[in-house]
Amino acid sequence: MRSLSSRLLVSVSVLLLLFFGATIAVLDTAFSEAGEQARRDILDGHLVALLAAAEPDDGGNLMLPARLREPRFENIGSGLYAELLDADNAVLWRSRSALGLEIPSGVAPELGNHLFARESLEDGTPLLTLSLAVEWEFDDGTLQSYVFKVAESLDSFNAQVAGFRRQLFGWFAAVALTMLLAFSMLLRGLLKPLRKIETEITEIEEGKRVALSGKFPTELTGVARNMNLLIDSERARSDRYRYTLDNLAHSLKTPLAAMRALLNDRQNEGFSGRFNEQIDRMDEIVRYQLRKPAASVADNLVLKPVNVEAEVTRLVDGLRKVYHDKNPVFEVRVERGMQFRGDTGDFLELAGNLLDNACKWCEKHVRISIVPSVGARAIASGMVLTVADDGPGIPQDAADALLQRGMRLDESTPGHGIGLAVVKDIARSYGGRLSIKRSADLGGTEIMVSIPPVAGSRQE
Repeated sequence: MRSLSSRLLVSVSVLLLLFFGATIAVLDTAFSEAGEQARRDILDGHLVALLAAAEPDDGGNLMLPARLREPRFENIGSGLYAELLDADNAVLWRSRSALGLEIPSGVAPELGNHLFARESLEDGTPLLTLSLAVEWEFDDGTLQSYVFKVAESLDSFNAQVAGFRRQLFGWFAAVALTMLLAFSMLLRGLLKPLRKIETEITEIEEGKRVALSGKFPTELTGVARNMNLLIDSERARSDRYRYTLDNLAHSLKTPLAAMRALLNDRQNEGFSGRFNEQIDRMDEIVRYQLRKPAASVADNLVLKPVNVEAEVTRLVDGLRKVYHDKNPVFEVRVERGMQFRGDTGDFLELAGNLLDNACKWCEKHVRISIVPSVGARAIASGMVLTVADDGPGIPQDAADALLQRGMRLDESTPGHGIGLAVVKDIARSYGGRLSIKRSADLGGTEIMVSIPPVAGSRQE
């Protein structure tokens, strides 16, 4: 039974069955005992009436009158019987209603005591009997023992009990069914939030919804919140995987282009070394992307400083091969001894993407400048990386859009449209920021990445 509603209904049904069963048993017992006690009180009254009507006859024996005040004693088969027995258990008198019947003698009571008993006629009719043993003192002072006995058929009483039981079961069955129906309707309303969560999760799976709504009872608010956190976490993980693949493809583009350019000059001396250098560069890019996604500034504190000047030289040499047809003029301004405290791959992504974009859009001139950030206590701490070109530039109103993944101003130019987005993400992971403006002297775009100093850093 996989349905929660079915489980609750079955559980409530079992509880109602047990509760109502116990209630029916208690009420049935109480009704039966009360009815039997009423019958005993009636028999006791009849017995007292017999004692009051008994008189000695002329022969010195105790007798009862031919007609009694209770008419049922006179009606044959009325179900109420009486008799008088002597000390030898011989019948001295028997009511007219017992004509043709043999009332069982049963156990003789002790003198002066009432004895109630359940007995049966020869045909099986159940009887409730009351016997009383007395010693009767006659006028001459003699004492004789007698037993007064009255009996009543229990057929009508049993019929009443059976009718009461039928009514009891009927009413309780109706109450139970009504309660189950009401509970099922109540349960449907109470479980509506669960069905709502199920519906919204289905909509999330179908792409019609991005998260669970917050309109749930207090007991389910935590479940919805944790589910949304899980959904956000999985969505972020999926985005990181997609971004990593995009970044990998984008990063491999430059060394692949350089290798293609080198293949055209493979007859020249030193071809093997330069070609292997690009292969090593690709291997380094793959390893870098696999150990991403992004390291935090706290992680950067334990990384070795990056030799900025050497890495920039490598990037410029590679780009010269890639853009040999354009043959851009590079102006490199790197503070002597400048070091970047962070991951080497992060620095190469920062500088490499900016230089690649500058080479792609420049007319002839590309400039890169790297200086310590203002307020840095050590040259290995923060830095300001600026790349400018003499190309057409980026309109100010389009600068923010270009920082989004996949956004490009010119679809006719080869590219993926993720370079600036990668630069922005890496700069943000180091607590830095990126700004885009027009170069005052070159006339093209000038992009500046400012990385703040790390507190407590020192020269290595």
